[in-house]
Amino acid sequence: MSVAYSKWVDSAEQAISDLKAGSSVMCGGFGLSGNPETLIRALAASGVGELTLISNNIGNQGRGLAVLLQNGQIRRAHCSFVGGNPDLEAAMMDGTVDVELNPQGTLAERIRAGGAGLGGFYTPTGAGTLIAQGKETREIDGRLHVLETPLTADFAFVRARQGDEFGNLRFYRSSRNFHPMMAMAGRVTIAEVEEIVPLGSLDPDDIHLPGVFVQRVIQGGPYDNPIEYRTTR
Repeated sequence: MSVAYSKWVDSAEQAISDLKAGSSVMCGGFGLSGNPETLIRALAASGVGELTLISNNIGNQGRGLAVLLQNGQIRRAHCSFVGGNPDLEAAMMDGTVDVELNPQGTLAERIRAGGAGLGGFYTPTGAGTLIAQGKETREIDGRLHVLETPLTADFAFVRARQGDEFGNLRFYRSSRNFHPMMAMAGRVTIAEVEEIVPLGSLDPDDIHLPGVFVQRVIQGGPYDNPIEYRTTR
């Protein structure tokens, strides 16, 4: 790609070449839906460790981000769900990974707040529970609220169905999940795109994430696209 403002990078390995030990990484996906498989494979192969991962599940059923747990590359995890992830469950129990569990809506809003540059927000979710321990609380309209702080990351990995070399992206149905807000909250956002389209071919009304939030674009694939639970009847 020869356009001066192209963000095209030739490979996932090149795209993550400056991701160092101790980096924080946001990774889109809900369970195994919409996982940026190409970037996850490259990160696993790199062997870079002591990572802080921010993702809904940190993998599932031994797949997706779970390979990083199996490799011992993760030091800390921010997530909202452990069920279906025996690797994360084991790491929590033996203390090899420091896990911070968030209510799912709180996790999403913390990421959104990070991308929007907000200092935090008050939510009634978790008030009066272990979630609130050590956090500032205040009463609003007669109801106790907990102050939650924003989340940002050194890198954000996102996957889109279509995108151009500037990073304008379209996602596919429910696989959009956490990707747009994570792209806004990452200092360096790397988009792996299933189908690269010419610049200007995406109607502005059809763009789910403007390229201003993306720093690097790679061709994604091949994809496994595993189905977690297949229902036949």
